[in-house]
Amino acid sequence: MRSFFMKMRVEGKSPPWVSLKEVLVSWVGAFLGIFVVGFLGHLVHLDQQDILFLIGSFGASAVLLYGTPGVPLAQPRNLMGGHILSALTGVLLYGWIAEPLYLSGALSVATAIAVMHLTKTTHPPGGATALIAVIGSERVHQLGFLYVLSPVALRALIMLVVALIVNNLTSFRIYLVFWW
Repeated sequence: MRSFFMKMRVEGKSPPWVSLKEVLVSWVGAFLGIFVVGFLGHLVHLDQQDILFLIGSFGASAVLLYGTPGVPLAQPRNLMGGHILSALTGVLLYGWIAEPLYLSGALSVATAIAVMHLTKTTHPPGGATALIAVIGSERVHQLGFLYVLSPVALRALIMLVVALIVNNLTSFRIYLVFWW
């Protein structure tokens, strides 16, 4: 028991503050990424009750892509692979075990994590993408495997393009540690 609690002792320091220019570029990138995805969704589907183009996991992807663009979890392979494989996992598991939602939801997130680990595509928002495929509205469920392509893959690609542009317009950021 003692060794368990010893693992929780503090050995490191809090990360340093980021500069105001980093904050500004992160803000601009996140705004543009989410705005473009949402605006394109609005143009295609004027029904605002269920904005499928703006799934919640994209907010978390925005934090990684525009707030911490140098980390491995924010790289294109992880962004695209993590979302696509997780969406596929969620759709498959919902098709296999739709009820109870707490079981299918737990299975979808846990399996998505395993799939991302096995394929070296870990992107934490992918867990939410898998969960949304299970707990989403009836409209999400009606999409079936189309959920993987749109909103997930297409919108992740749009956010990637915005990240490539915004992060590389500055002299102090380079976005791309690796493609694949």
